[in-house]
Amino acid sequence: MSAEEDSQRVERIRVSLGTAGLLGLLRLHSDAEPTTAYLMTYTPKSCSANCAFCPQARESSSSKELLSRVIWPDFPLNVVVERLRSKVEEGRLRRICIQALNYSGFTKDASMIASTILSKVIVPISMSCPPMTRREMEHLKRIGVERIGLPLDGATAEVFDRIKGSAVKGPYRWESHFKALKDALDLFGAKRVSTHIIIGLGETERDVAEIIQELHGMGVNPSLFAFTPIRGTRLENSRRPGIGHYRRVQLARHLIMQGVSSINSMKFTREGRIIDFGVGSNIVDHLISLGDPFVTGGCPDCNRPFYTENPRGPIYNYPRPLTDDDKRKVADELQG
Repeated sequence: MSAEEDSQRVERIRVSLGTAGLLGLLRLHSDAEPTTAYLMTYTPKSCSANCAFCPQARESSSSKELLSRVIWPDFPLNVVVERLRSKVEEGRLRRICIQALNYSGFTKDASMIASTILSKVIVPISMSCPPMTRREMEHLKRIGVERIGLPLDGATAEVFDRIKGSAVKGPYRWESHFKALKDALDLFGAKRVSTHIIIGLGETERDVAEIIQELHGMGVNPSLFAFTPIRGTRLENSRRPGIGHYRRVQLARHLIMQGVSSINSMKFTREGRIIDFGVGSNIVDHLISLGDPFVTGGCPDCNRPFYTENPRGPIYNYPRPLTDDDKRKVADELQG
């Protein structure tokens, strides 16, 4: 990469459309404002990974302004930092999440962005990134990054390999991701390390419950995303997950993460569908009445409005408390 490209990259940053609207960088109306500012490292080239679902993938023909279904226009970093400071001081933003693509120099860029923000803004920062070396993660922690996320995306080793590993000529390996998660736990501590599982890539509900149980036992916080087909990606013609499938794994995640149930207490069909959550129907009904299992899960104050869903629905992860109508709909969807 030329010196000119390198200079351009570190002076600019991508900002999710909803965050850009909140910061006043674009005119945008939203039914649900982000409570976390979502930023992404800027590079004029593609990510060096080749994840089958991702518009940033090396072989994807999608717009490089996309991550999932969200547009991420780029702006000068210094302008973004000043807008962030203002919104944090107003109490409208409570966290910043930096998404790092995989390219030569991404660790340097991610560190520079985090340190630049923290020199101007008093705010917790989460970093979602490809696996780093232990030394690189130590540096992130030393400059003030509070939490780190290392996305698995696949619920099983087989799904992982098929969507982002050797099957798609990608750089990632299941075992290496787990090693990085363990190193991150040593450095950042339990509950300050997260990962993502994408639902709808051929996994069973049992597969998801098993990996959530394993990750929870390690001290890792797994978040759920609904697979979203994006034009120009390898999986552009694949289908989104059934809403019933998604609701059941959301509920299973909540029960496991809260220590209310476990994989050993749940029952499944031969095909891996959950038929018993290992708790009484009164507890399930109570959780539906609260709505908590179906709200976006992740770092504190992360709501990711409409990251993987169209505002017209179906809403997989609610970015706000559920209404009574939402709760009745969720109760029906769990049976679907």
